[in-house]
Amino acid sequence: MSNKPGTPKGAAKVRAKEQRAAELRAEAERRRRAENLKRGAIVGGLLLLVVVAAIFISTRSGEDLVASDVGSSDYGLIVGEAGAPREVVIYEDFLCPICGVLEEGAGEGLAAAAAAGTVVVDYRPIAILNRFGPYSADSVNAFLVVQQEAGDEVAKEFHDLLFADQPAEEGPFPDTDWLVEKAVEAGADEAAVRPGIEDGSRMDDVEAATQEAEDAGVQGTPTVVLDGVAFRDGKSWEEIADNLVEEVS
Repeated sequence: MSNKPGTPKGAAKVRAKEQRAAELRAEAERRRRAENLKRGAIVGGLLLLVVVAAIFISTRSGEDLVASDVGSSDYGLIVGEAGAPREVVIYEDFLCPICGVLEEGAGEGLAAAAAAGTVVVDYRPIAILNRFGPYSADSVNAFLVVQQEAGDEVAKEFHDLLFADQPAEEGPFPDTDWLVEKAVEAGADEAAVRPGIEDGSRMDDVEAATQEAEDAGVQGTPTVVLDGVAFRDGKSWEEIADNLVEEVS
């Protein structure tokens, strides 16, 4: 005679089945969570390796640097007075996201230290990210045009605006009209800078500046040189930026 669900034995059997099913579901959930944790650990480990590799590649730039003295390039922008006790040279690409991180973390501090007379900074924009599109070279061309037509002070403001409104490395990229607008916002006269920005009048100098950096041993951006020696004191670029400002202040 079978046990019907309505009988005590039948109800007990149903409860046992339900309990077993619940245990199986709980076990399946534990396994699912364990598998997710395992996958997460693997992915996290891979991401960590990528980050460490990126930092290593970026920070190793400059291991074989030829001494880069402030003012030794025809394509730099000098902030501060000659004769300051500390000298910083920064090679940067306006499209480079890590350069943006460095500028965000160290820009104001370096400017303050330069104003206080403790450091002189030589910014050297170059174009090494042309594989992503024309913006890398176009922005350096625009910077050189602004510097030529409006002077160093306006060029520094333009430099800062390019990083403040930096496009993503993969695009979309601003056009020359946008670069002209930023130049005018920085204080340049539109009629003076538009032709050179639109026509790429300083592109030969962009190539020369980039080649000069490569000849000096620069392998990536940003490359920071403090008193003639590559500076990479920190585990992240945020930390490097903080340590650089502290070092020269």
